[in-house]
Amino acid sequence: MPPDSRQVDMQQERGERNPAPTLGPALQELATAAGAGDGEPTEPKLLPDEQELRRIIDLIPQTIVVLSRDGKAIYANRVALEYTGLSLDEVRADNFRDRVFHPEDLQRLREERQKGLSGSVPFENEQRARGKDGKYRWFLIRYNPLIDERGNVVRWYATGTDIEYRKDAETKLRQEERELRQLIDFLPQHVLVLDKDGTLLQANKTMLDYKGFTLEEMKGGGTRERINRDVHPDDLERAQNERSAGLSRGVLFETEKRLVGKDGQFRWFLFRYNPVLSEAGDIVRWFATATDIEDRKQAEDRVRNEAVALREQIDRDSMFEDIVGSSEALRKVLRQVAKVAPSDSTVLILGETGTGKELIARAIHKRSNRAERAFFGVNCAAIPASLIASELFGHEKGAFTGATQRRLGRFESANGGTIFLDEVGDLPPEIQIALLRVLQEREIERVGSNKAIPVDVRVLAATHHDLDTLVAEGKFRRDLLYRLSVVPIQMPSLRERKDDIPLLVDYFVGRFGKKAGKKFRTIEKKTVELFESYEWPGNVRELQNVIERTVILSDGDIFCVDETWLKRQAPQFAGPAVALNSALQRQEKEMIEAALAEARGRVSGPDGAATKLGLPRPTLDAKIKRLGIDKYRFKVQRSS
Repeated sequence: MPPDSRQVDMQQERGERNPAPTLGPALQELATAAGAGDGEPTEPKLLPDEQELRRIIDLIPQTIVVLSRDGKAIYANRVALEYTGLSLDEVRADNFRDRVFHPEDLQRLREERQKGLSGSVPFENEQRARGKDGKYRWFLIRYNPLIDERGNVVRWYATGTDIEYRKDAETKLRQEERELRQLIDFLPQHVLVLDKDGTLLQANKTMLDYKGFTLEEMKGGGTRERINRDVHPDDLERAQNERSAGLSRGVLFETEKRLVGKDGQFRWFLFRYNPVLSEAGDIVRWFATATDIEDRKQAEDRVRNEAVALREQIDRDSMFEDIVGSSEALRKVLRQVAKVAPSDSTVLILGETGTGKELIARAIHKRSNRAERAFFGVNCAAIPASLIASELFGHEKGAFTGATQRRLGRFESANGGTIFLDEVGDLPPEIQIALLRVLQEREIERVGSNKAIPVDVRVLAATHHDLDTLVAEGKFRRDLLYRLSVVPIQMPSLRERKDDIPLLVDYFVGRFGKKAGKKFRTIEKKTVELFESYEWPGNVRELQNVIERTVILSDGDIFCVDETWLKRQAPQFAGPAVALNSALQRQEKEMIEAALAEARGRVSGPDGAATKLGLPRPTLDAKIKRLGIDKYRFKVQRSS
């Protein structure tokens, strides 16, 4: 008789609550024969379906144990028996679990099994099972109930999956995490982990020890309150603004601020914030390191004070090796010179023609520990390419036609001193390789010899070229650029230091007047104004030449310049040409930014901006750097 609708609804409701397998007709008959109702199960005569089922189970690579509804083992597949080395009767014995499972897991296992078997839903646990070799391996045991048509549990199927390798990997990972944590704690730097909004998540032991707080105390009060509490009041507004701006941009940034310690004293720290991105390009974390720079700050203060005292002593006849001026642009260069001179670091001096790059090189040498030794200057652009190797490194007798005797090169002659390579951007590729060896190995080889000669020379280099562009065009070695620009110094043009023009005019008039035996009573005001309004494409060198010519040709005691000299030197269309150049740069920048936006910040690759613009990737990288384009902001737009 078919069931009525209420019975069907009840059966469907039980099926939704207990999504476990139900007995088919053959297994229902087997369950009845095996005593699925009351009493202990017996081993029945296997039906064909059951025989087939057991053959299938024996072929499954997992361990499978069939349990009665109260959890007693009644059957185990071949894999389970072979792994444990037990017989089916031993598996059915009451002490089966005590013999197989690890003693440390037994109590937990009993509690989890008792709780799981009291219900009718699948459950699982992890436990160590001993094999026939006496060794334990981790297994994931999943318990699935077999439900009859009335919703009663008839059997439990327990499948075991070997997870020993996974457990080993988890143990190794936890060990590596502990080691990494210890390593971070031992770092002398302060390390912070922030969430994407800048909220503190972790701090290493160095930071906690410096503050004298626990991690929870460090987190207490919120981010703004913590910054207000920790940062020096004089640095607070600036530090907060720099931090907020940096976090909003989503790229690496840094800031300097004073942080109070547990002793109540403030020390200067350099904070570097580095974003951690997901595969989608979203910021998920910030890693921040704080480096103690208190000693550096104190040294900077000392240098600043010494520089002030030095500037007060300099007069117009002896101005830092004829480097005349008091503008901030020039003072910045002089501060760099004062810092780098005592070291042996390689210095790359950059700037337009006529800005005084060689004067800066001589100033570095005279303030170095090599001041008593030789200073050799070499204009790389003025030496023919066929002779520059011999000029720099020397040659052996007979090395080439005309080499009638051994000759020492500039590097050997400058041993113990300083060599200044002017216009280094004009060096041929083969000489670039030889120069790279000098910088790396501190040794040379003469032309015509394969014997390495050690040299102790400090290298100063200069160029008016954009070396990044030359690198992108394949005309200059990138590794050589890295070696040369250990300490780069950018010389300002005379257009950037117009406040120095009156001082320079006064200095050069006195210098060349003394040389020519002339004395000028005054300098015409109109001349000074003319000089200040002129663009000086040749920079200080051009100004010097104009003044020297004027001194030579002047008859009276008033220094005045012929205006036509400057008009001839200034191209008629200089203004529009500059405007056109500026317009072209703006257009180029807009095109590159549009391509980056379309490529979502990618430079290389088939969908990158370089491909879209039809440019080599190094060339585009150089243009991005030269035009000051922030390519990372396009990636941030993609992830927002």
